Amino acid sequence: MKTIKLSHFTIGKDRGLFLIAGPCVIETEKMMIETARQLKKIATDLSIPLIFKSSYDKANRSSGQSFRGPGLVKGLKILRKIKEEFELPVLSDIHTEAEAEAAAEVLDILQIPAFLCRQTDLLIAAAKTGRAVNVKKGQFMAPWEMGNAVEKIESAGNQKILLTERGASFGYNNLVSDMRAIPIMQRFGYPVVFDATHSVQLPGAAGKSSSGQREFVAPLARAAVAAGCDGLFMEVHPDPDHAPSDGPNMVPLKDLPELLKQLKRIYEAVQ
Repeated sequence: MKTIKLSHFTIGKDRGLFLIAGPCVIETEKMMIETARQLKKIATDLSIPLIFKSSYDKANRSSGQSFRGPGLVKGLKILRKIKEEFELPVLSDIHTEAEAEAAAEVLDILQIPAFLCRQTDLLIAAAKTGRAVNVKKGQFMAPWEMGNAVEKIESAGNQKILLTERGASFGYNNLVSDMRAIPIMQRFGYPVVFDATHSVQLPGAAGKSSSGQREFVAPLARAAVAAGCDGLFMEVHPDPDHAPSDGPNMVPLKDLPELLKQLKRIYEAVQ
């Protein structure tokens, strides 16, 4: 398995469990800074490499009236401040080829949303920036199909790739996690991440927004670590019940330390 060098650490084979975490969408600058500060302390105390995540634009909200975030320019400005103040690598979603170059000036990892994982031009545009690219497996994709996404990114000369499992569609408004996806996607030679919070999402179940089952984040995360994932993706929030996006499946920030302690013990046992 290849390793990926980020700002202050390396992730991948034999480099330990890493965490991608942060609020679903960028809200106020003050809230983002405070959340990043707390996440940095939690991760440092547990010696877990942290990548801060938050979206500057949620372009795939269920309703056109839903909160999408501050947009590219203002959102990247906030992420740059977090990156510099806390010395953290940062990650956010891109949705169009035109965003890739500007986003790469700030982001350490460009994330391809699950719904866009087959968009060839988007994958290649992200790859050409030279930044690491995290591709979330579409809910409609089999894990072995993600080899096509890998080949597209590699064709642009980029081998800094992460693949993320986030559940598969199971009937209407439901997802199911198949842990076989983790070792299957690891065969492509890159780190595999398990998205523990979007995997408990109930897409569109609230009519004009998605719902979720936060109570299943911990058991699915434990199962994924036991199955051998290289990293975890968890959206966290100081007050998820009042968050403007993905609140029902985000982890309360106060609950994160104990969960990470459990996950680290499982990871060490598996290793």
